[in-house]
Amino acid sequence: MKILHIYPPNDETVARHVGLLTEGLCHSADVQTVTSLSEFKSRIQQFHPDIVHCHGCWQYFVVSAAHTARKRGSRVVLSPHGQLQPWVMEEKSLQEKLHKTLLWQKRSVEQAYALIAFGKMEQKHLQQLKWNPRIEVILNSLITNSTTSQEMCSQTYAVYQKVLDSNTLEQMDEHTQDMLATIIKAGTLGDARWCQKSEYRDQEIDWRRMLIYAEHQNIRNYVDYGITILGLSALSLDTEHLPAYFPESYQRPRSIKKLIGDYKGDETDYLLRMIRQVEKQPLMLHLIELSRELYRESVNDDRLKEALEEKGLTKYASRLMQVLSEQTLLEEGFMPLDPLDDRGSQQIRNSINNHLKI
Repeated sequence: MKILHIYPPNDETVARHVGLLTEGLCHSADVQTVTSLSEFKSRIQQFHPDIVHCHGCWQYFVVSAAHTARKRGSRVVLSPHGQLQPWVMEEKSLQEKLHKTLLWQKRSVEQAYALIAFGKMEQKHLQQLKWNPRIEVILNSLITNSTTSQEMCSQTYAVYQKVLDSNTLEQMDEHTQDMLATIIKAGTLGDARWCQKSEYRDQEIDWRRMLIYAEHQNIRNYVDYGITILGLSALSLDTEHLPAYFPESYQRPRSIKKLIGDYKGDETDYLLRMIRQVEKQPLMLHLIELSRELYRESVNDDRLKEALEEKGLTKYASRLMQVLSEQTLLEEGFMPLDPLDDRGSQQIRNSINNHLKI
């Protein structure tokens, strides 16, 4: 884990706090610090941090650094250091500054992956602002005897890990994503012979991110089975109990059968119901279940094609076939329609990719 702190050099208390974190985390993470925007821009290009931890929220260079970090793929954690408390924001000496900075200050807080408050009172006031619901309370050992520097560092590291364990698809490298599709195919069909040997290699797979993603999409059973079928050596990880952040609208995906009802003997009707459900909200679990159904020998492609046309679903289903070919490696011989790659297909991809996006 790579952590880059940015903080104002003229605030002694903040500087001491960052110093404690840097010293306390040096054995569990690669930690660096900067105190200016120019230094930050140079360092982020060389260091490529996983987390950029911004301290304070009144200095524009810190806000600008947070914006740069997000553009470069780093995730931002923000410690306001009490600077958003009502009595601070209401000080007359800050009134003129407040009018100029409140807009970008609010945006910076909203876009942080997590906020760290130094106590329940600060947490309460941050909640009242309603700028960001992801607030963690970690006591500052510099200002209270209720915690130690070691505990503070340990809890801060846990927040970093929680941030990195959220929406892991966004951070997954291309090789791991390709392997995920192959593993899903093997787990769907239960036979390694459906996967070409050249398609799977377990070297350099980001297992942690893959398995966490599988947990959050409720496809861990398919992924675990696929790993076994392919004889891969995966990381042993209890993903069910790992903390993570989710969008406010997130609900753990449920099997499509629980949403559309059980199979009632008519394969074409059942596939139509599945496609309609996917159209409402494309989810990885439902793509896998749909692919699995399309592999069945009982599927009558001609009848299904006619039914799709009759229901006005032909174009959507063609786009869906394209996405299934990418996400589950569904083969064209099992597609009722030729795949279509256009803007509509991209919208389906975006919906799947953004399901866990904060």
